[in-house]
Amino acid sequence: MTDFGIVTIPTHYTIQPVDLARWLEAHGFESLFFGEHTHIPTSRLSPFPGGGDLPGYYSEFFDPFIGLTAAAAVTQKLKVGTSVCLVPEHHPITLAKAVACLDRVANGRFVFGIGAGWNAEEMADHGVAFKNRWKITRENILAMREIWTKEVAEFHGQFVNFDPMWCWPKPVQAGGPPVLLGASSTWSPRRIVEYCDDWFPVDGLVEGLEELTQGLNAIRIEADRVGRAMEAFDLTVITWVLTAYAQAAPNALQRLHELIALGFTRIVFLIEPATPEIQWPILEKGAKLIQHFR
Repeated sequence: MTDFGIVTIPTHYTIQPVDLARWLEAHGFESLFFGEHTHIPTSRLSPFPGGGDLPGYYSEFFDPFIGLTAAAAVTQKLKVGTSVCLVPEHHPITLAKAVACLDRVANGRFVFGIGAGWNAEEMADHGVAFKNRWKITRENILAMREIWTKEVAEFHGQFVNFDPMWCWPKPVQAGGPPVLLGASSTWSPRRIVEYCDDWFPVDGLVEGLEELTQGLNAIRIEADRVGRAMEAFDLTVITWVLTAYAQAAPNALQRLHELIALGFTRIVFLIEPATPEIQWPILEKGAKLIQHFR
């Protein structure tokens, strides 16, 4: 059975994490994901990947770990996750602890969606060179896995370096929570297969299914090359269907069936930040939509 979730950006004026999490669990949703930007520099040359002007709410994100901890604390079954955590903007030791503690609060319900980010100026404020962001992401994840799985952890890399140490608690989930890579590029398949557990792309709708199909085929080829079974990946996709097909439910249903046929086992509806009066009706449409798959 396909699972359905919501990804959004909590701010000071949106539906608050506790209310949203309780509602989602009560209405049959499997998961809730929050994104991350620590801040937006006022002087920015990096183009917005979505095209056009950067939406103002990008400077208003809640800290995802605090928001998700609140959501996990008031639910019993709802999975909580990042979409995505900007890994190179964190120190791996403190991030490993934050993830482990959240997984403890959630009793093993945390899903770790990760990315390297697009905003060079934001990263620079964290002391990260844009050209190094993926190398840092790789080492951070590998180092975190050492911390999560070893009583005495040690890591020595180009960007991450620490001698033997103790660091507790360990996550509830053996080996740490599943790591989902939220990126689509030529290099994504190799990164996914080497140090992640899942792919977490965005369904572009306009581009059709070609990009997703090509991405899945590339992951399959890379997995075969290194001897990983494709069946080991629980594939997740983010989609805009609730807003793109707001007035055409049959189109939304067709798109969901297409995504399921590709092999995605979790479909996450993206909802933009807005006041509760705007967000609640969109969520109600989503709740009605997923009933077709029950």
